Amino acid sequence: MSTVNERYARQMQLPGFGAAGQEALGRSHVAVVGAGGLGSPALLYLAAAGVGRITIIDDDVVDLSNLHRQVLHTTSRVGVPKVDSAREAIAELNPCVEVEVVRGRLTWPNAPHILRGADVVLDGADNFETRHVVSASCARLGIPHVWGAILGWEAQLSFFHAGHAPIYEDLFPSPPPPGSVPSCAQAGVLGPVVGVVGSAMALEAITYLCGCGRTHAGRVAVYDAWRSTWSEIPLHRDPAVTKRIIEQGPPLPTPVPTTTEIPPEATLIDVREPVEFAAGSIPGAQNIPLSRIRVEPGEVASHVRASQTAVLFCQRGSRSEDAIRLLQECDECSTTTPRLLSLHGGYEGWMQRGGSR
Repeated sequence: MSTVNERYARQMQLPGFGAAGQEALGRSHVAVVGAGGLGSPALLYLAAAGVGRITIIDDDVVDLSNLHRQVLHTTSRVGVPKVDSAREAIAELNPCVEVEVVRGRLTWPNAPHILRGADVVLDGADNFETRHVVSASCARLGIPHVWGAILGWEAQLSFFHAGHAPIYEDLFPSPPPPGSVPSCAQAGVLGPVVGVVGSAMALEAITYLCGCGRTHAGRVAVYDAWRSTWSEIPLHRDPAVTKRIIEQGPPLPTPVPTTTEIPPEATLIDVREPVEFAAGSIPGAQNIPLSRIRVEPGEVASHVRASQTAVLFCQRGSRSEDAIRLLQECDECSTTTPRLLSLHGGYEGWMQRGGSR
């Protein structure tokens, strides 16, 4: 038995899969957006199954607080870009797989170029903007995509394909109000919950690529880890929604002004949770968590004098942008604070730039 056949022998024995399924995987190109919690198990199983080519897109680095769920990475690779760590892990697992990496964020301008040529895209992003970018790009390119999301003890999963099945915007027409959905840092997350759904995402991709079994097209799978149950919600395709997304692009939020410099006179506000603030923050920052700003946006106005700049930051930048959008909608803040800026890259970006004000 050849080395290749020995590696894949057990799955090739499956009725309906066989040598034809293995050959289909070997010819396939899968793009995975995010090498974090969902991307970790998905990438491991895609590589182990023998997908011929994998493109990994991520702009983050391996962090110790993520290792309980991001099992693709190791303690020795803390601080290393996730795409590089993922490439190393896949090479150790299955050197037959061709791996391409893109270290950066998937955006509406660059997504069509990065995703073009993929047979299926897995969306393991942790923010709504990127999810809408993935959906619109796949719709325009005619590529199916697998989506998964985690919130606390619950998770969701579906398979989208413009022209053939519903798309992401049939489920979520537009991003939710800023700050309305907590992040993992706020809501918490248990590693095995992410592992279950990330593995299921890999299975969706393999099912589609090999033509064996049934995907979740037209259905949203909901996993409740607390009750240990799976349920399904039917999802119907609206051709008008698909047409609008293909023609107009993703429903992206208004850009928030950012800065890499902290003006000396600026009021500095850390919008992370208290436990994150206690672990380390920028000197002189006041801790007003996004969860409090969501309920009492006017509270920030009392910390910022008229005609002054306020610089908000979180761990990497997304929560501070949500906080600014909330404050922009608050009449008290809009009249008191003429200039609100989000610190580019958040606390981590500030540290990488030398940690000085």
